[in-house]
Amino acid sequence: MKIKNIFLTGMAAAAMTLTQTSCSDFLEVDAPSSYTEEFVFGQESEISRALNGVYAQALVGNLYGNAYQSTFILNSDVEMQIYSTNSHSKTSYQRFDCDDTGGDIQKFWTAAYKLIESANVFIKSVEKSPLYDKSNSTIMQWLGEARCLRAMAYHDLVVMFGDVPFRFNPAADDGAEYVIPVADRETIQKALIEDLKEASRYMQYADVVTVERCSKEFAQGLIARIALTAGGYSLRPIKDNAKSYGIMQRPENYREYYEIARAYADSVITAGKHKLNPIYMNTFIDECNYRIVNDGDPIFELPFAKESTGNTGYIQGPTYNAYEGKTVHEWGEAKGNARLNAFYRFLFHKNDIRRESVNGLWYYSYYTNADGALADSVYIRSDYTVHNNKWSKLWTEPGSELGADKGGSTGINFPYMRYADILLMYAEADNELTASPSEKAQECLALVHNRAFPLNVADEAAYLAEAGASKEAFQKAVLDERKWEFAGENIRWRDLVRTNTYGEEIIYSFLRYYSAGMQNVGSPSGYEDAINIHDGYTTDAGYIDNLPERIYYHEYESSEPNAYALKLYKAQLYGYTVNADMSYFAKYPNQTFKSLRIYNAYATKSAPTKSTITRGNFKAAQWNYADFYQWGNQNTGMPTDQCKYSFYGYVRCDDGGNIWIIRDGALEQFPASLDDLSNLPPVRYILPYPNNVIQRASGVYKNYYGY
Repeated sequence: MKIKNIFLTGMAAAAMTLTQTSCSDFLEVDAPSSYTEEFVFGQESEISRALNGVYAQALVGNLYGNAYQSTFILNSDVEMQIYSTNSHSKTSYQRFDCDDTGGDIQKFWTAAYKLIESANVFIKSVEKSPLYDKSNSTIMQWLGEARCLRAMAYHDLVVMFGDVPFRFNPAADDGAEYVIPVADRETIQKALIEDLKEASRYMQYADVVTVERCSKEFAQGLIARIALTAGGYSLRPIKDNAKSYGIMQRPENYREYYEIARAYADSVITAGKHKLNPIYMNTFIDECNYRIVNDGDPIFELPFAKESTGNTGYIQGPTYNAYEGKTVHEWGEAKGNARLNAFYRFLFHKNDIRRESVNGLWYYSYYTNADGALADSVYIRSDYTVHNNKWSKLWTEPGSELGADKGGSTGINFPYMRYADILLMYAEADNELTASPSEKAQECLALVHNRAFPLNVADEAAYLAEAGASKEAFQKAVLDERKWEFAGENIRWRDLVRTNTYGEEIIYSFLRYYSAGMQNVGSPSGYEDAINIHDGYTTDAGYIDNLPERIYYHEYESSEPNAYALKLYKAQLYGYTVNADMSYFAKYPNQTFKSLRIYNAYATKSAPTKSTITRGNFKAAQWNYADFYQWGNQNTGMPTDQCKYSFYGYVRCDDGGNIWIIRDGALEQFPASLDDLSNLPPVRYILPYPNNVIQRASGVYKNYYGY
């Protein structure tokens, strides 16, 4: 997006400002593969252009430009894609039901290994160049960046595919017919950690190289992330049982990995180069407006180029429908199809500003006005999912719009790693290694948690004290914080895998949808109390059996007077405005588009009628309403197919009302009681090797996990 190729030769002496705006976009790019074995780098400018080529491989849509942000974020209690098909689908990745012929798997695999190969060629070419000198800080920084990009790709391949083909040398070293051996994931993780340890010694901090480049703190943070993953649980194949989906295991020496994770997360913290943005949403608003903050929350942002790469803010945020390829305004079409679970907003603490900021219940479309001209309006989103309002091309301030005929390739950066993640990784790793939560671990959790309560920090003191009372309570608090903090960042399902809690959370996610559908046909599921307790509510004051069937709203006018003037004023000091029910949502910078004032999005079924809504001194407004949670089939007395089949590969309901859980491909009766879920089958989150990769390998590669 911004400083892509302006990478100064004497960068150690050229510290950049902490906030930067749009500049050039990889103007000079040479793919490393364009260099033959005989070519030798003779100038630093050649190396710089080749490194930009490595970055370019990471930014394609089949890898981090789109697939990582949407296609391969699996369903959970946070992110959600809805399915209504009662049958196997080769591309149902999010619901754990796919096969090795799915095209997106092949595309992601190919793109990831192209990035790895580009990095391998670049690293070897630089190391054999006469310019290679460990005392040359520029050369060593560039080598470190390539090693980080390679480690990113390998790490994500391991998380998604388990044991994968692995090597650090270019393909040309072994010949065209050579098949890269599959390595055990722990072998890969160890190699990546050691490689990054060496690379990080010579790398510069982001205040020198920008967060759009891999920096010392990113290398250290990536070590922590890989180590935390290596020390956690993962799905392992049972190779002598072709039908088995595998077994969840962690290595016997897992504590060693947690020690590495703690040490390297601590290195980032103690360096003092980053701090949390005081206003949670501003990190994402800055990204939507092409602003770079090198000492804030982002540790590494994928550096997309405007109108060239990256669908950030096109697939997230509210939908904005186009008419004949154009929109009424100059921001262009927005798909808004990277969604969040409809019940996610009920899992937050009261007054958590992230709830209102992130969960979007409105979208935009066009209509023909009384003059016969096209105009746009805002509509409420009554659906199985809500929009993720962290990023949107619509949040771009006037003057920086992409154009009425533009869709994706927004150039909005995506935060691959944030400082909040570093703090919470430290807290989690430290807690695993100690008998009780340490003071520093509790401070790290409090930093992230308290930012979400700018006007209610004191109210959260009791919660944080309770979280610090035991190792188990603290682990749950850290995982909950990550749940609230990282929506849409491809983190939640990975956290659940690592902590071996994915199966349980999917069960409850399924039951929320199922119970809402059953209530809609007048037959409570019987799981309501269990859901309420699991979600932190008391049985008789829970939300799942009191969902508002009718939600009231009207278009938000920024000039509306507010009877709660003092509270509104304080909120605005922090960059927030106040909703009608006194909850907070972010002040998006683009005031061209209206949003909706939602009256009872969290209320009970016994909501007042339209005529009784006055809400203090709000000026007279037409309150509209929409019916929510109409998810029952009145003919069958069952929930809709969307409620029954969106977790199809793990748990589903048949047309006869029976709930089944899937173990090694076979249907198994749903647990009679939710009091003990210790015998749940593992979630088959692991993806299969692409079929054509297996074919080309002539039998060297083989799929397990029941594929």
